[in-house]
Amino acid sequence: MIADLLPDVVASAWRRDDTEPVTLFPEEAASVARAVVKRQREFATVRLCARLALRRLGLPETPLTPGARGEPRWPHGVAGSMTHCAGYRAAALARTEDVLSIGIDAEPAEPVPEGVLEGVSLSGERRHLEALADQAPGVPWDRLLFSAKESVFKTWYPLTRSELDFDEATVHFEPAPAGAGPGGVGTDGPAHTGTFTARLLVPGPVTGQTRHDHFTGRWLVREGLVLTAIVLSR
Repeated sequence: MIADLLPDVVASAWRRDDTEPVTLFPEEAASVARAVVKRQREFATVRLCARLALRRLGLPETPLTPGARGEPRWPHGVAGSMTHCAGYRAAALARTEDVLSIGIDAEPAEPVPEGVLEGVSLSGERRHLEALADQAPGVPWDRLLFSAKESVFKTWYPLTRSELDFDEATVHFEPAPAGAGPGGVGTDGPAHTGTFTARLLVPGPVTGQTRHDHFTGRWLVREGLVLTAIVLSR
């Protein structure tokens, strides 16, 4: 499903569970040796997805160990992002000659726990979500906002190597007209999709002569999942 949100220059792969056998590189296995079994399994499956994406780019498999922030260390010349939640694992990769950074996120399509929305949103965003809920009550807009901000951070971090708080970007959603984009009917009813813009409230990353003060992305709610993706093109 994540491929529905990505341009052709981005290779991706996804799995719905951890049943497929995966042999980790020794460096990868060492990084999760003390983790619980559930964490080890999702760690392995999301790296399987990344290897499949590398293959689709015509690149060899390589150890993908986590960095200081838990982010995957990609091979030279590759930009990418991983995500995992209950019932979904995915990776999206591209060559850096085409893409500067990628951020993807998957979440269960259900409301966030009580109190979380206030911690991840600005007052203007909450008013925006209230208006959207009147237009499309079938979308868990609070969860979608959380997911979009996760994708914003995953796009931001490789370019800056610095933190970005939830209140340092504001997100605006645009639902697609009915029948537009990657729709269809999932196991839980019709899909919802659209685009979003994240405006940075702190100085954005600079690449070359360009400062990036906003990111644009796409979103999809289908088959019990919320998916968001940002691809910052070169």
